[in-house]
Amino acid sequence: MSNGARTYQVKTFGCQMNVHDSERMAGLLEAAGYTRAPKDADAADVVVFNTCAVRENADNRLYGNLGLLAPRKAARPGMQIAVGGCLAQKDRETIVRRAPWVDVVFGTHNVGKLPVLLERARIREEAQVEIAESLEVFPSTLPTRRESDRLAWVSISVGCNNTCTFCIVPALRGKEKDRRPGEILAEIEALVEDGVCEITLLGQNVNAYGSDFGDRRAFSDLLRACGRIEGLERVRFTSPHPRDFTDDVIEAMAQTPNVMPQLHMPLQSGSDRVLRAMRRSYRQERYLGIIERVRAAIPDAAITTDIIVGFPGETEEDFEQTLHVVREARFAQAFTFQYSKRPGTPAAEMPDQIPKEVVQRRYERLVELQEEISWAENRAQVGRVVEVLVSEGEGRKDGATRRLSGRAPDNRLVHFNPEPADPAEGPVRPGDLVRVEITYAAPHHLLAEKPALSVRRLPPVGARSAAAPGGPAGSGGSGGGVMLGLPGIGAPPVTADPAPGCSAC
Repeated sequence: MSNGARTYQVKTFGCQMNVHDSERMAGLLEAAGYTRAPKDADAADVVVFNTCAVRENADNRLYGNLGLLAPRKAARPGMQIAVGGCLAQKDRETIVRRAPWVDVVFGTHNVGKLPVLLERARIREEAQVEIAESLEVFPSTLPTRRESDRLAWVSISVGCNNTCTFCIVPALRGKEKDRRPGEILAEIEALVEDGVCEITLLGQNVNAYGSDFGDRRAFSDLLRACGRIEGLERVRFTSPHPRDFTDDVIEAMAQTPNVMPQLHMPLQSGSDRVLRAMRRSYRQERYLGIIERVRAAIPDAAITTDIIVGFPGETEEDFEQTLHVVREARFAQAFTFQYSKRPGTPAAEMPDQIPKEVVQRRYERLVELQEEISWAENRAQVGRVVEVLVSEGEGRKDGATRRLSGRAPDNRLVHFNPEPADPAEGPVRPGDLVRVEITYAAPHHLLAEKPALSVRRLPPVGARSAAAPGGPAGSGGSGGGVMLGLPGIGAPPVTADPAPGCSAC
């Protein structure tokens, strides 16, 4: 414990929007006087679970973790446990009935109440369950503690107006609500002043942005406006929906230099019949047409996707159509999921649920095909020179190999030799931009084994905001490293639980 302050941990499950919200929870707690517990600590004075409700095992994961904490809490007077996020929004009082040692339950719409609820639970010595039915405060206006000094999530909308039959998120996040462009750009400018060089625009359906205030071109205009922000090196966004992906967005991507040549475009299924059953308002031809137009405008674009295998009623012919799209689209990476039944969704009640063994066989065939394509697409990168934004901690073997890691503009993971070709440039550090030549390709990463061709150093973190009064308060990163790129092109982390139908809708 630092100077007697109470410590906290935030444990995150699910999508990028949850990661964004967790940074806000951490910022709120630090603004209230808590300090972050060391990573190797057994427990903290306050443990917050930010939950996901998309996967079938989400409930088991939460209650399993809560069960592990019960004896620790009993042995640690004053310890508190809070549960937030989508599962909390759905289960509400059920959580404290099943785990009566939980102190606070809050939902997706009232993240800002977390410190107040913790204090109320402490004073009253009873659980506080507070679930709002609509958004109280836009999360991006809350204090934040970013996990990175150089990268930041910027939420441009929350909620979703789609009605995909497999997805429970619209019921838990609500209808789409958009921020005004001026607010978004002001946040980005403040982040850049604080040393951020890459931002990711977030939304459940990011390219539907503007529908809340009646501007169909708002998203492409926002991308172009990001291109005019001095010091902003990289712009990404996730996740779009094929229905709303228009040519003006493709043009903005191609014509705005700091919008990266990367696109995550969820497919879910290649079968028109299954897409109809999913209530996905596009068909195979439209989807492949979007891919073709993106590649024509941005030849080096790396395109990734999400695919669900074993949706109710999926036939072998339907599955073959998915394989066909994968072969045609040649995704750099595909995040593949076996269909997971979620209570409360129309798909959970559909007939013809697919036997587990059939789903498993199809899943393995899809993964095998995509692995071949990913490897071939990565081999095509050998010999290219790319600029890598150096991270810390993405390469699990970096310590043993004496390499560093980072993301190329197209978001491919690159492990590279940190020795600069010109020793006068000094050692390469996280947050630098390094030009390297790709010498080897694996299915999920690239290697650059020759010395770095050049090193470009960005202004120190906080340098701009220190020089300009009014820089963002309480928005700084951890100082503990730079973690890059979601969704990433590479083997999914072992601890991650990405889920279709959330921000990947």
